[in-house]
Amino acid sequence: MHSAPITNALTIDVEDYFQVSALAPHFPRAQWDAVPCRVEANVERILELLDAHGAQATFFTLGWIAERYPQLVRRIAGGGHEVASHGYGHERASAQSREAFLADIRLAKAVLEDITGQPVGGYRAPSFSIGHANLWAHDCIAAAGYRYSSSVYPVQHDHYGMPDAPRFPWRLDNGLVEIPVTTMRWLGRNWPAGGGGYFRLLPYAVSRWQIARVNRADGRPAIFYFHPWEVDPGQPRVADASARTRFRHYVNLRHTEGRLRRLLADFSWGRADTVFRDAA
Repeated sequence: MHSAPITNALTIDVEDYFQVSALAPHFPRAQWDAVPCRVEANVERILELLDAHGAQATFFTLGWIAERYPQLVRRIAGGGHEVASHGYGHERASAQSREAFLADIRLAKAVLEDITGQPVGGYRAPSFSIGHANLWAHDCIAAAGYRYSSSVYPVQHDHYGMPDAPRFPWRLDNGLVEIPVTTMRWLGRNWPAGGGGYFRLLPYAVSRWQIARVNRADGRPAIFYFHPWEVDPGQPRVADASARTRFRHYVNLRHTEGRLRRLLADFSWGRADTVFRDAA
């Protein structure tokens, strides 16, 4: 008898292309309202993909986006998906004081709950910006009333990462549960296996192999993430960004939607709060 397939957690960080940390020098925060948004159409496309495959997901949504597109947030919630917090203004946790960080995540939670009429239990820091230097952020997240965080990526990266952190969910002393983005243990180190730019950069077969390996060898569900702008190859290009930034942001955008279709067909996907209910 074959056991039922593991349901993995699919997560979407709801932000627009001009809010990405790497492009911050080209889109000053004070000018965001003057930049044409593309997030609404992109999220609608994602919701259609999920509906077509009978999948559910968690949408870590910026408060800034939610205030401007409340109907979109209600559409997400109405589709049975989890609305969670990505903070208010996409400021890295590591770049804020405790007071500013706490105010930001409290504001985002209040905005999202006011729009949906539902409690918001999950939070993800922009750019996975919780590490050894600001572990105090977990106390702020708990104090703001969140039940879980998905803000740590246990990999080595030039902009984020805590490679010695646990690979699977753990509960902190303050009661908060941290659900790290999925990694695969191979050759004595953690390898990114949870989506993002790696999903676009590497062949789809690599992601499929990694997730299947975590499901089988570790017997654990994976948590995978991507952004709405990654299904939007028609987004405006920032020609004067560095070559490294342009490569990271634009590589294989035209292939992302097709790969997501394969991912949704190859694995079972649910909300983070459901998949990790026992942990959280």
